[in-house]
Amino acid sequence: MRNGHRLGRQFGWLWGAYGISALGTWLAFGAFPLIAIQVLHAGPVEVAALSAAGALAGAAVAVPLGPWTEFRRKRPVLIGTDLARFAALLTIPVAFALGVLSFVQLLLVSIVVAAADITFRAASGAYLKTLLPAEHLLIANARFESAAWATTIIGPPLGGAAIGLLGPAATVTADAVSYLLSALGIRAMGGREPRPAHRETARVRAGDLLDGWRHILADAVLRPLFFNTAVFNGLVMAADALLAVLMLGHLGFAPWQYGLAFAAPALGGLLGARLARPLVTRFGQHRVLVLAGTLRAVWPIGLAFPGPGTGGLLLVMGVELGLIFCCAVFNPVYATYRLERTATGRVARTLSAWAVTTKASTALLTAVWGVLGGLLGPRTAIGLAGVLLLATPLLLPRRATAPPAETEPAPDRA
Repeated sequence: MRNGHRLGRQFGWLWGAYGISALGTWLAFGAFPLIAIQVLHAGPVEVAALSAAGALAGAAVAVPLGPWTEFRRKRPVLIGTDLARFAALLTIPVAFALGVLSFVQLLLVSIVVAAADITFRAASGAYLKTLLPAEHLLIANARFESAAWATTIIGPPLGGAAIGLLGPAATVTADAVSYLLSALGIRAMGGREPRPAHRETARVRAGDLLDGWRHILADAVLRPLFFNTAVFNGLVMAADALLAVLMLGHLGFAPWQYGLAFAAPALGGLLGARLARPLVTRFGQHRVLVLAGTLRAVWPIGLAFPGPGTGGLLLVMGVELGLIFCCAVFNPVYATYRLERTATGRVARTLSAWAVTTKASTALLTAVWGVLGGLLGPRTAIGLAGVLLLATPLLLPRRATAPPAETEPAPDRA
């Protein structure tokens, strides 16, 4: 690592904690639906409800947690949300071993995990802005993006093997332990954290609940970016859910082929995250944001056209490779944009509002596209999502403007 890119011991621990928890999440990818189907004998409606209702309820629970997080030190919040996810997930294998696992428990755990995920992301973004100078934020976000795609490559194959050997409850246990290790890593960071702009005992006011959304909608750059990411993420995830039906059902691909179609292209994510900073250095932040945001919208329509056999598999892998590469360039740039354009004392509320909206829109669009897939067939519904995605670049910021000055006092040092 070059000296100019050293981000310090504390960031190293934060990055490592993120990586281990992301790996645990991918190890347990698909474990809840499998448990619902294989252990609780749930039907398609119940499985869909587990995903959609859990995400929506978790988003609703997270709404007051954004402003609550804003006025508190972020490291204890990060540790607390990790421990909450550890404890909630650990109840699944315990209940399974005791023979008392229920669908309601799965739903409640999914709500806790969804709410903790949103709160953790908000707190980590706010903490990152106080941990590093502005010129290092893009480097840090690119490293988070690299970790996300690296664990995407490693996690699902290992998780699939573990499920085959030990059952889905084992991967949920591994996911729970990963959050415990993440909490220990964040605890080991050390250092002195900036105090929040307000006293830590401040109550959450009604106006604080909407402050993140007010800030986003009032900013000429964040507003279109907000709608772009909410719609894009929702439509891509909705199409991916139907792609599983198309590949595993209609086209007859084996589960390992389906997993390979998504794991191998994640190599494009590593490359894209690696190139994000050099591209911004050469072409400028706004130009890279718009170009990557436009190119990523072109790929998904190709997912409507795979056929059976090797040719169809290679088509899906090629489309996913292009999509993931563009997303991996776009994501750290837009994440840095958000931090630069948000005052330190408002970051947690803003990121929480953003994540709540994205998670809710993804759940709703996935449910709608599930209905469309039943009415029109998965291939037609995927194609419709791809056509709509072609319009999402219209929601990208049209002009580059300087980040606004901090409107709230910088936090005092402890």
